[in-house]
Amino acid sequence: MTNSHETGPVDPAAPHHPTAPQGAEQYPPQQQYPPQQYAWPPNGQPPYARPPVPPIEAPKKKRKWPWVVGAIVALLVVIAALPGGGSDDKSDDAAGGGGGAATATHAAANPPAAEPADRAIAAMNSPVRDGKFEFVVTGVQPGLDSVGDNPYLTEKAQGRFVVVTMTVKNIGDKPQGFSPSDQKLFDAQGRSFESDTTAQVALGGTDIAVWDKINPGNAVDVKVIYDMPAGAVPTSIELHDSMFSGGETVSLT
Repeated sequence: MTNSHETGPVDPAAPHHPTAPQGAEQYPPQQQYPPQQYAWPPNGQPPYARPPVPPIEAPKKKRKWPWVVGAIVALLVVIAALPGGGSDDKSDDAAGGGGGAATATHAAANPPAAEPADRAIAAMNSPVRDGKFEFVVTGVQPGLDSVGDNPYLTEKAQGRFVVVTMTVKNIGDKPQGFSPSDQKLFDAQGRSFESDTTAQVALGGTDIAVWDKINPGNAVDVKVIYDMPAGAVPTSIELHDSMFSGGETVSLT
C-alpha cells in the first residue's frame, strides 16, 4: 500500500522539517533573537538607587551663662531695692550721727501707742455670753475632802474639791451641746484646772454631769467640781461654749 502523497528524494544536508500536508499553510521557522544587553547608567549607580542619607548632626548645646548672669543681676537689683540698706545707715553714722539724732527726734515726737487695757472681768451673778450660751455663776464652795452621799459612789479628793455652781442658757436657735469639762478654773498663781468627771458623777444634784444638749431657750443648773491642791485659792473661771470657743472670764473673788 502506498501513501496518497508522493514524496521526492530527501536531501541529507537540508534541515529536517516535517512535511506539511498539501494545501496546509506554511509558517517560517521561529526567528532567534540575541539576548538583550543592559548597561548601568552613566553615573555608575544601579537603576532605582536610594538617594544618599545626609549625616545626622548632634544637637548644639545651649549656653547657660547668659541665664546665670541674668539671675545674678536680678538678685542684685532686688537687694538694692530693699529698704534700710546697711551701707546708707553706716554712711550716715560716719558723717556725724545725723541719722541717729533724727530717729530719736521722730520717736520723741511720735511716742508708741499705749497698750489696750485688759478687758473688764465679769463678776459673779452677772450674765456673760460665749457662743450660743449665756452663763451666770451663782456660787463657789471650796475645801471639800470628798463628795457623794452614796457610799458606793463617794469620791475622795487628792487635795481639796472646789464646786462652782452656774446657770447655762441656750440663746441660739438650735440645740447645743454643753460639757462641764470645757470650763477652766484658775487659782491665784495663774494655774489652770480641769473638772473632775468622776467626782461630778458622785456629787449629783446637777442637770448635766458629763455632757448633754440644751435646747434653744432652755436653761440648766450645773455644778462643776475641781480637785485643787490644799491651800489653793480659786480666783476666776473661764466659761466656754465649746472647747474651740474664745471663752469669757468671771471673777470668783
